[in-house]
Amino acid sequence: MIDREKLSKCFTTKKKPVSFRDLGREFCSSKQDYRLLKKLLKQLTSAGDIIVNKKGLYGKSEEMSLVTGYFEAHKTGYGFVILETPGQRDVFIPARKAMGAMDNDRVVARVENMKNREGRIVRIVERAHTKISGTLDFTDDSWFLRPKHSSIPFDILIPKKHILNAEKGDMVVVEITQFNNENRPPIGKVIKKIDKPEDPKSEIEAVIDEFHLSRKFPKHVTDDAKTLPEAVTPEMLIGRRDLRSLNTVTIDGERAKDFDDAVSIEKTHEGFKLYVHIADVGYFVPWDSIIDTEARERATSVYFPDRVLPMLPRRLSEDLCSLKPKLDRLTFTAELDFDGKGNRTASAFYPSVINSNERMTYTNVEKILIGQDKKLRAKYNLLLNEFELMSMLCKDLRQMRKKRGSLDFDLPEPEILLDIRGNLSDIVKTQRNFAHSIIEEFMIAANEATAEYLTSLGVPSLFRIHEEPDVRKMDEIMKVVNCTISYKKAKITPVDFSKIIHKASGTPYEEVINYLILRSLKQARYSPINVGHFGLASTCYTHFTSPIRRYPDLVVHRILRDTLSNEKPDKKTIEKTVQRLSDVAFNSSRRERVAEEAEREVIDAMRTWFMKGKEGEVLDGKVVGMNSHGMKVRLNDYFVDGFLHISYMVDDYYVYDEGSLTIIGKNTKRTFSIGQTIQVRIDKVDIDEREILFGV
Repeated sequence: MIDREKLSKCFTTKKKPVSFRDLGREFCSSKQDYRLLKKLLKQLTSAGDIIVNKKGLYGKSEEMSLVTGYFEAHKTGYGFVILETPGQRDVFIPARKAMGAMDNDRVVARVENMKNREGRIVRIVERAHTKISGTLDFTDDSWFLRPKHSSIPFDILIPKKHILNAEKGDMVVVEITQFNNENRPPIGKVIKKIDKPEDPKSEIEAVIDEFHLSRKFPKHVTDDAKTLPEAVTPEMLIGRRDLRSLNTVTIDGERAKDFDDAVSIEKTHEGFKLYVHIADVGYFVPWDSIIDTEARERATSVYFPDRVLPMLPRRLSEDLCSLKPKLDRLTFTAELDFDGKGNRTASAFYPSVINSNERMTYTNVEKILIGQDKKLRAKYNLLLNEFELMSMLCKDLRQMRKKRGSLDFDLPEPEILLDIRGNLSDIVKTQRNFAHSIIEEFMIAANEATAEYLTSLGVPSLFRIHEEPDVRKMDEIMKVVNCTISYKKAKITPVDFSKIIHKASGTPYEEVINYLILRSLKQARYSPINVGHFGLASTCYTHFTSPIRRYPDLVVHRILRDTLSNEKPDKKTIEKTVQRLSDVAFNSSRRERVAEEAEREVIDAMRTWFMKGKEGEVLDGKVVGMNSHGMKVRLNDYFVDGFLHISYMVDDYYVYDEGSLTIIGKNTKRTFSIGQTIQVRIDKVDIDEREILFGV
């Protein structure tokens, strides 16, 4: 009988597009076969694997110079198709050839110029946006929405009968009822009015509405979560390795509630034995269950200063699956052996049960190991040996990663501090310490070991991939490197990145060079095809360590469990798994981008609320970025960035010198450069646009 894999393979042998009738002659002998053929063709065209041309003929996408991926839109309408198949260059799409595609839409594009990688979108496979937020406006007898986010570069028409009770200037959410194409604009209807934020908390509510994030779980999901057991029972331990006698700890931030990883360590004759225990979420959440379907759609938890929008119901994320101290918890353990230099010599994976000794924080572990805090060392005396072993192994692992060229970006991040009432009290630089490095190195080691194990068995899996940057971006980096730090090389390649980052460390240019290299890199994503992880200099990498907050980790757990069961999957199961992994990879990557964008938007909003009322104040700041429009300045007293536009510098005519990365006054010769400390005046705090503008 025909199946999806057989049908897909048949197209690779065809020298030209074929009709449904021709395919029927080849594969069908009954009406049932024809129905199945039609269904399979629909699946393959929906996935973008094959395409139907204007004559109704079917053909392999790549044979027609067609590619499938997601559209990354620019505010002026043009964009790039980021291909789902790793290792291929992005395709540039001019605005006139975008066919009405919006940011993050899954599309099929035809490559029309192979040399310049330019093309046009020929089909929109899946829409990323069915709801859009923005400002309701009225002109020329027409109502329309001006989208809030610049990645949607066109307005949406709203029939008068569908404006709800909103008025001109209101922030609203519009549901699109008719998508746009080359000949007509999109049409929609107002489904919600967003109240104008009156304080930081309501601003977060507004962002949640803007990004259409789910505050609550549907009733059928919460009802299903209520049926879960109250605690771990003896029956659940059958077939699990009992590791409750091991000294085990979780190490997280002070405000963390979902503890999905714990660690244990032992000294061996050769070096170390590290146990990385990960919450066994898959035991409670099987494929296609009610909770799984919701988690797959959400794909990730979203973190805001005052709350978390979890991927899983709190019954799981903060209780049954959270590795709380002094409680039995079901886990999946990666047992990793290392020699005295940090080389992994063996690995094993198995379901387990643990009982964590302590819920440790990064701050306290840092005080114990680096600060030698006597009170804390006395309090956690039983664990001191383990902490010292962790410190030793962490240093070895980090050194190994540096040797192979892993990129370590030390970029400062803002932390939003709230008082006991939830009000905004301060914005400071996030403090990272050695304890963060311990957990980071151990999780990377576990993720690599898991990926390598599954790859060695040849089973379909999900990988966390990070492709090499486009060589065309090297020139821009070289310009900055040449006029900032002394790095003697005529032409740089991605292999030089780790050396440049190290060279810039401690200089005034450290942050700008780090950001520049980071921007040149492609975004890490999920894929069933392994091409390695450039940023980590890893040939094989996955996400295994956070199944409470990331859906791909949960999928990898299931694959690992099936693999360890020694049941060899049949051909149909493998085929179904491969297709499922492709869909999961695409959706998880897309939802991750949405979550990151929403989290950044909230940080920008909190900065403006924090600076509200400070207009006119003169403060010291450091120039941390520069372009032809002006300078990005970070205040010394608060971890707040703002922009000083050249047009706001009124004591002279200023010009940007790209060669020296400076802004120079034509008459006064006053010069501004990266890393320089300057005084700025807070000229404007724009709550609506979430931006801060400085003057001098």
